[in-house]
Amino acid sequence: MRYRKLGHTDLSVSETGFGAWGIGGQSYGAVDKRESLRALAVAEELGCNFIDTAPVYGESEAIVGEFLRGRRDKWILASKFSGARDSLSAEVERQLQRLHTDVIDVYQIHWVPRGKDARLYDELYRLKRDGKLRYVGVSLYNLKDIDYVIDHTALDTIQVPCNLLEPLPYLPRLQRIARRGLGVIVRSSLKGGFLTGKYTHATRFTDANDQRGKLSQEDRRKLSEQVETMRFLEHAQGALALAAARYPLSFAQTATVILGTKTEAQARFNFGEVPGDTLTDATLQHIRRVQGQLGLWPAAWRLWLTALKNKLRP
Repeated sequence: MRYRKLGHTDLSVSETGFGAWGIGGQSYGAVDKRESLRALAVAEELGCNFIDTAPVYGESEAIVGEFLRGRRDKWILASKFSGARDSLSAEVERQLQRLHTDVIDVYQIHWVPRGKDARLYDELYRLKRDGKLRYVGVSLYNLKDIDYVIDHTALDTIQVPCNLLEPLPYLPRLQRIARRGLGVIVRSSLKGGFLTGKYTHATRFTDANDQRGKLSQEDRRKLSEQVETMRFLEHAQGALALAAARYPLSFAQTATVILGTKTEAQARFNFGEVPGDTLTDATLQHIRRVQGQLGLWPAAWRLWLTALKNKLRP
């Protein structure tokens, strides 16, 4: 396992982090708690030290809290605020109890508060000053979110989607993020499982308790077609999932990539095979060309990239 600094914080995080949504039993099928605990133990053995959870992930925080007893000092713990019946502060107190800890290392609001919601930042900063939270951030979704965080907040981290089929909003803002010193936690590197390479046009999702099953047949068909254009990566990496997970790690601004983990086998892949390597510049350029052909970069950005390429050409 290799480790990277999380932005301007003093935290050194494992290149791949344990995504604990799946072990909560809320959205990705049934869970065997004993298997979840084994997966966490294997992750620890392989050097993973970052875990990402949230109250809306079902029983995830309770399982993580049970696992962390007696080994809290080995882990950097991240959780989130997704709304509450009373206040952010009251929710944090409940989470500290569920997680059996007196401090959450990275605490994220599940969206970018604006307008009336902007009051949440003051509460977040106060909890940080009080020592309940070490560092604070948000989980965001688009370019405007990134710009707002950079221009209007004193946050430490952002969690952002980034994968072979979703280069935006992260990649166009790499330099601004670096200058600001934000710690970047990447999610959705496998695009909800589609970039594992195991799904085809004929796949039917019958489990209603599965996030992939919420997509329409047309959405799944389009995703499957896009995935096919990326299979050239299997020649260099051996598996599409390996290339997809390493793609966000190929950018220096990325501190860790959250990989959803439910089983021991997944833990061995996510924390034993994925870390330690990145994609080559030539591969990244090929990916960028394919993304452009798929229309994944807006026209304005495609023109800018072409102009930049011509300017740099010897």
